[in-house]
Amino acid sequence: MVRMSNVTPVVIAVLAAELVPAAAFGFTSERVADAVARLPFVFRIMLPGLLALPYVVIAASQHMFRWQWFALYAGLPMVMAWLLARAAAADPKQHGNWRDAVILLTLGLAVDLRWFDVAWPAGLRGLNNLLLVDAGLYAFLAIRRLSGTGFDFHLHWSDWKTGLRELLFFAPAVLVLGVALGFIHPHPNVPPAGKALVTWAGIFVFVAIPEELFFRAWVQNLLERRVGRRSALLIASVLFGLSHFNKRSAHFNWRYVLLATIAGIFYGRAWRERRRVPASTITHTCVDWLWSWWF
Repeated sequence: MVRMSNVTPVVIAVLAAELVPAAAFGFTSERVADAVARLPFVFRIMLPGLLALPYVVIAASQHMFRWQWFALYAGLPMVMAWLLARAAAADPKQHGNWRDAVILLTLGLAVDLRWFDVAWPAGLRGLNNLLLVDAGLYAFLAIRRLSGTGFDFHLHWSDWKTGLRELLFFAPAVLVLGVALGFIHPHPNVPPAGKALVTWAGIFVFVAIPEELFFRAWVQNLLERRVGRRSALLIASVLFGLSHFNKRSAHFNWRYVLLATIAGIFYGRAWRERRRVPASTITHTCVDWLWSWWF
């Protein structure tokens, strides 16, 4: 989980600004995409360059602004938009295009290997991740107009039903295997209700949504068009597991990779039932939340 520290009024303002694009796509995706489509092509490509502003504000306030990082944060979203505009033209039926893969690989490695973290003050790498989420949402939903993502946060009862069902299916397997591997160590902890609720909401917004957006709405969604539902679920789950190889360890953490891969299967099942990111996000959030308190 990415925990933010070193929080100041400027950081809070930047965080709120970064959440605006994600909320816009989560609640009014079609309207946003239609509005973007009405812009001249050059403006559509240049518009996401504005996503560099959070970096400018934070870096300037911390006296660590660097032109090369500004160029990266202004240029990368525009390159992503241009590539996916080309992908939309070359692949109108959305079977998947090499440009999709290049962007997903770049985003995945950048976050997992923390390529850009040094651009940000200590404790604020979460702002980098949110900036990349916004860039991805713009490129895939506004420019590529990728269908079937399920990135819609008008929560339905079915999202809770599916998400909690997959949690119940997953919990026994991970408890038995995790204890057997010595990876999890149960301990009693009853948090205050308010703190527990805030923690759940924080995991939901800052951890589960970005990861489910990436691995389910984009990776698994595109893989299904090439290799089918079952193979896509397995491949996306393995990739999700591998993304945890360096978590809680200085070396390859195979136990974490194995358990995260199994978790990915249940998250992927939750998403694909109705193709709803909220469903898999609920499962994911509950797993991380329970782990944070009792394991």
